[in-house]
Amino acid sequence: MAALCLVTISTWATGIIPQHITSLCFFLVCLIFSLARPSVVFSGFTSSAVWLIFGGLVLGSAITSTGLGKRVGSWIAYHLHGTYLKIIGGLVAGGICFSFLMPSAMSRVVLLIPIAIAIADYFGFTKGRNGRIGIVLAVILGSFLPAFAILPANVPNMVLIGISENLYHISLLYGPYLFLHFPVLGLIKAVFIVLLIVKLYPDRPTIRKTRSNLASSHLSRDERLLSITLLTLLFLWITDFLHHVSPAWIALAGAIFLMFPGIAIVDKKMFNQKINWASIIFVAGILGLGAVINQTGTGHRLAQKIIALLPLVPGHNFSNFISLSLAASATGVATTLPAMPAVFTQFSDGLAHASGLPIKSIIAIQVLGFSTVFFPYQAPPIVVGMQLSGEGFSHAAKICLLLAGITIVLLFPLDYLWWKALGYF
Repeated sequence: MAALCLVTISTWATGIIPQHITSLCFFLVCLIFSLARPSVVFSGFTSSAVWLIFGGLVLGSAITSTGLGKRVGSWIAYHLHGTYLKIIGGLVAGGICFSFLMPSAMSRVVLLIPIAIAIADYFGFTKGRNGRIGIVLAVILGSFLPAFAILPANVPNMVLIGISENLYHISLLYGPYLFLHFPVLGLIKAVFIVLLIVKLYPDRPTIRKTRSNLASSHLSRDERLLSITLLTLLFLWITDFLHHVSPAWIALAGAIFLMFPGIAIVDKKMFNQKINWASIIFVAGILGLGAVINQTGTGHRLAQKIIALLPLVPGHNFSNFISLSLAASATGVATTLPAMPAVFTQFSDGLAHASGLPIKSIIAIQVLGFSTVFFPYQAPPIVVGMQLSGEGFSHAAKICLLLAGITIVLLFPLDYLWWKALGYF
């Protein structure tokens, strides 16, 4: 199982063969050699994440085909006029603000990508051009990575809440969590995201001094229906703490409505031609890998081996902090981000004893681990965003790897100083 995981992860990370084919090969090898039950291997297809992607693909097709995405994108782009740095910075800032409103990272990415493409078109950034890649990365990374510092905004955060309460009766609260993590993992990391995108994918936008004629024209029938649908979905996503309906089922309901006879904003022909089934298989493979790793105990064993190598010494708070952060990050590479807190939290009491740190600090350190993304396959929202955009997967991989290096070298020590100032050590 460990060998299969290594080959699968390496192939996803390098993109030697298409990612969805790698997923299919993973399914096949697991089944032929009976490494796990079919229900576990294919559990990704029963995950709400896959159905959220499906709903998002339908919504994205509708946003593009009706022209609503282009209309909204033109309006946003008009207010982002200026330098390329201003455009990228504004989109990252907007993604962070949206993270406070919508709790699902996948929903945010699915909703924003069609708008991002329209913004790129507005500024004259054609497919494959640096500016278009930069805008796509700004929307995806800006609405995902800083959101790890916002308690309900990403799946690993919620997993950490549940495991911490079940195992150690420790409740993580919104305000203290935000104050502890957001200054460094939210704001400062966002600045580095902007700088990396501008440096690696420089471009110069076409400056328009007037609004697009599209922005002032009347909405068509399909645009009106789609606007009402999207506003309803957004309201339901934001208020999920009241009705407790998964964002996936909300997206699926919206997709069905748009395909329903009489509405038919997404008709049969568009459904067959525009839905990117490869992205669904890819994400199902990622989720299936995580499930198989957990079910076979491979993730638990890998985490034990990683933790056994740590030079933990009571009283050496800085070295303990860095060691634990690196171990959490390495565990996320082996297990993918959603599964990482489920695996790592089980060792918190032993790590607290070995390091002399309180369990609450050990649990908080995990956030540094699962917010550090080395490879896009670790994070389904990044994968889905790049698939929806149609841009190369390698661009996200480059940014993630460089940002992870900056995080380890600069942000981990800076976070330690911030925590120390707050009295965590």
